[in-house]
Order: sequence, then C-alpha cells, then structure tokens
Amino acid sequence: MSQALQPKKKILLNAFNMNCIGHINHGLWTHPRDTSSQYKSVEYWTELAQLLERGLFDGLFIADIVGVYDVYQDCVDVPLKESIQLPVNDPLLLVSAMAAVTRNLGFGLTANLTYEPPYLFARRMSTLDHLSRGRVGWNIVTGYLDSAAKAMGLHEQVEHDRRYDQADEYLQVLYKLWEGSWEDDAVLNDPHARVYAQPHKVHKVEHHGEFYQVQGYHLCEPSPQRTPVLFQAGSSERGLLFAGRHAECVFISGQDKTATKVQVDKVRASAAAAGRNPDDIKVFMGLNVIVATTEELAWAKHAEYLSYASAEAGVAHFSASTGVDFSRYEMDEPIQYVKSNAIQSATKTLQDHDWTRRKLLEQHALGGRYITLVGSPGQVADELESWISETGLDGFNLTRIVTPESYVDFIELVIPQLQQRGSYKTAYDAGTLREKIFAHDAHLPPRHTGSTYRHPLTGY
Repeated sequence: MSQALQPKKKILLNAFNMNCIGHINHGLWTHPRDTSSQYKSVEYWTELAQLLERGLFDGLFIADIVGVYDVYQDCVDVPLKESIQLPVNDPLLLVSAMAAVTRNLGFGLTANLTYEPPYLFARRMSTLDHLSRGRVGWNIVTGYLDSAAKAMGLHEQVEHDRRYDQADEYLQVLYKLWEGSWEDDAVLNDPHARVYAQPHKVHKVEHHGEFYQVQGYHLCEPSPQRTPVLFQAGSSERGLLFAGRHAECVFISGQDKTATKVQVDKVRASAAAAGRNPDDIKVFMGLNVIVATTEELAWAKHAEYLSYASAEAGVAHFSASTGVDFSRYEMDEPIQYVKSNAIQSATKTLQDHDWTRRKLLEQHALGGRYITLVGSPGQVADELESWISETGLDGFNLTRIVTPESYVDFIELVIPQLQQRGSYKTAYDAGTLREKIFAHDAHLPPRHTGSTYRHPLTGY
C-alpha cells in the first residue's frame, strides 16, 4: 500500500480535569459561564462524563495533589483566594457514579503511592475496575510537595530519585497482587457445589523488600484488566527509566514541536531499553483549545477568557512546581535556578531559560502555561494533526478553560472536522480501556514487566 493510501493515525483524546475548582487555567472560575464551583455535586461529574462520551473521548484523566501550594509568598493566601487546586476532593470516589451513566469512557485516576499502602490500594483499583467493567487507569505519582510530606508525618519530602526506588517496589507488590494472587479460573461461582472460588487456585502473596513487607491474598477476584492501564508523567532521567519499565501511557508538557519530539523520542527509547516495543507506550500532551466558528470569533473568545484569568495564580502554582518563591523577585530581576526536590521538568525550565517574574506572568496570562491553540475548527484540526505528525505524539490531554464550554466547543466544532479527515474515530471499539487504546488483549502484554508476576497456571 502506498503512503498516500495508508489510513491516518487516529488521535487519542482525554479530557484533563481535577476534582476541584481551579485546575490548570487559574482565575477562570470567575467567568460567568463557568460551572466548576459545582464540583461537589454528583451531577456535575455524571453530566461531564456523558458529554465526553458523546464526543467519543477515550478517557477522563483526573489529576490530583496531596498537600497545598504554600511556596508562593510562603503561605496559602493566593491558593485559597483563587482556589488553586484547593479545596481538592478525592478523584477515585467519582468513578462509580460516572461509570454508571456511561459505557465506553475510560477513567485515568491520579493516586500518590508514597502515602498509601499498596495492599489497600490494590483493592480500591480492582473494585473500580470491576464496577466500570474494565475502564480504569492509574496515573502513578510519587508527590513533590513538602507540605504533603509534613501533613503525612514526615519531616521533609523523600529525595526525588529515592521516591522512584520506592515506586518500583510498590509496583512489584501490586503486580503480585493483581497478576499473581488469583488464577484466571479461580472463581467457579457454583452454588450447587457450594464453591465460589477454588482454594488451590488462590495464592498468598509474599513480598519482603526494602520498603514493603506484605503477606496476604489479594482481596478481589480478577477484574477485567487485572492491572489498570498505567499512566505516568515523569520526564527526569530517573522518571524515564521508571516509565520505560512500567508506563503504558505517558503525559508530557510540551512548549514547541521540536522540543516535544525530543521528549517523545526519549519516552520511546526508554521503552526499548526495557525490552519493550517503543509503541507499547502512548504519549499524550497537555493542551488548551479555544475554538469558534470563525478565527475572528475564536480570538474574541480568547480575549474574553484573558479578562477573567489570573496570571498571578498561575505563577503561584508554578512556584510550587519548582520550589521557588517567585514573589521574592522584582518584576525584571533574573530568577536564579535552585536545585530542588520538586518537579524536575519544571525546574529544568528555569535552568534552561532566562526568566523574570514579568516573563512568567506573561507566560501565565491564561492562568496556566500550556500551549493554547486558537482558531476556527479547520485551523485547530490542522494544528492537532501537525502536532501528531511532527512530534510522534499519540494524543492530547485537553484542559478545561471554561467548564463545560471548552469541551462542548471542541466536541461540536473540532471533532467533526477530525472525523471527516479520518484522524478521529467515529465509534468506540469494544472492550476494556486497554483494548480500546492498544487494540490488544485486556491484560498487560507479555513484554511488560508486570506480566512476569503472573502465576504460572494463570490461563491467559
């Protein structure tokens, strides 16, 4: 088949959200059409899930944070006034309600492994995988806030690379529980024989490591995916090593196509170095989209949004990401890079550029620092296809600017354009979240390290 006749790569799409008011684009909660302050209601989330399923989104990716953003001005005044991910509720508790009103939408859930024992976490995720019929993914994070460490009883944050050492062992425990404790045919559910599960097919997990000591049976029978789809966002050298070994989907934050291609290539190389196919990992980039029927109307909407956004709130958020209090600098005073235990990609941004507070405020004009596409449906579709073809990305995590307006506009205006071009699906494939994303079995593929923890008699 000639190159011209080959089908286009289908763009994967998650909605990027958080169980809070202000997520990425800060200040927009004040917009009169924004409904994010209703985040405490079940209807807010079930209606969002139904909207996204109507748009054939692959998933709703829900971020989370443990701790507060208290670096800027050495307090939480700005985060509280502007609701910068504060207050923030638990993301996992949303899934049952949203799963009940949808049939295909996946759920990527952020959970910090540093502060929760793996044994109980394994049960929570298996439960959600059962209730959603296999539509759950886990965004693996280790945390980066000193405020979280102190709230959880530690004197300070565990060192960056050491957190990944702990995460590696955490995953070992989970694989043993999810993959190895119950054989695939352990459950008979035979009331006549009075045998629900066959004892000889359910195995005790034994783990004696540096960080965890676990002896016990997984409390759940095998869920549709066993191991949820594994998401991860680390871009440091140690984070990439972890991603190559464990991640199935990686979330990056790009600023231009050239630099983004470098990031994507590094992720693919990390998979190959771990003995996997480079395409075993799907790479998503965070993105803002402002679209209207014409370019002129789109830019008018952009100007309207800017009038409600808070650049200072965005910089306060970035302060926590880097561990640097930008409020201490004069507007045009050069910001000094300081090695910290925060997000390594964020601190590297400071290291690689000549930043001032003024420049940061300009970058955060929309309340956040993600790339923003503005234009007509055709212009936005052109740019999305360009990012995919020029960088090797597989898809996007689409942020909310005004809720739910941002998603409604994208679904009604951009998705039909992409479908007409063959760049976006026109219907969901059958199966679990893993089957939909990768078009293979519901379980981890044989090349994935998690598959090595299966019991030898497990029948898949």
